[in-house]
Amino acid sequence: MGPLEGDKTEARTHFKVARFIMEAGVKLGLRSVPLATACTLYHRWTVAGGGGTDPYLVAMTALYLAGKVEEQHLRSRDVLNVCHRYLHPSSPPLDLDARFWELRDSLAQCELLLLRCLCFRVSFQHPHKYLLHYLLSLQPWLNRHAWGRAHVTRAAWALLRDSYHGPLGLQHPPQHLAAAILALALACYGLVPPCTPTPWWQVLSEDLEEADLARIVGELLQLYALDADLT
Repeated sequence: MGPLEGDKTEARTHFKVARFIMEAGVKLGLRSVPLATACTLYHRWTVAGGGGTDPYLVAMTALYLAGKVEEQHLRSRDVLNVCHRYLHPSSPPLDLDARFWELRDSLAQCELLLLRCLCFRVSFQHPHKYLLHYLLSLQPWLNRHAWGRAHVTRAAWALLRDSYHGPLGLQHPPQHLAAAILALALACYGLVPPCTPTPWWQVLSEDLEEADLARIVGELLQLYALDADLT
């Protein structure tokens, strides 16, 4: 059973919260790695059993904390205003009144709670550098005209971003996830790297078995099925 085949209601909630993190993070100008860290912080909180706290408050806190971890600091006021406007699109910006200071205190308290819940382990190794290396390594193996007509690079980065809607980054080594994302991107355009005695994905990540590759690709596709259920 895949990680998304259990409690569908819970999976939908976490998917929507992860989407909130990404969309709010883009509005805040976060780069891709801080965004990935924010999503991973949230997913680690869910895995750690951090119940009893509003998931959107945890998501806001994850954005704020990820900015610190990845050295792209965000002002708490900006985080609160962007997230408040996302959740309440018809509301005006927050005034510096008692309500604002209550929200700011909640953000600070939730940050401490999140750090304790995660045992202060808030740095992660993401697949981004592996995916970049794999793309650069694999491109010379393929016909350059076919590669130019396809949009493998764009598709691979989009798939990587979408993978953070679920907890895949917690369940698989980053190099395995990067190879599976590249495999799915190639499959989308019907590109097949040349056959060698060793499969191309094992040339890139020697401990990755075909069954593991297929399982990760299946879990990625489950995320898109979940997205389709929500729309």
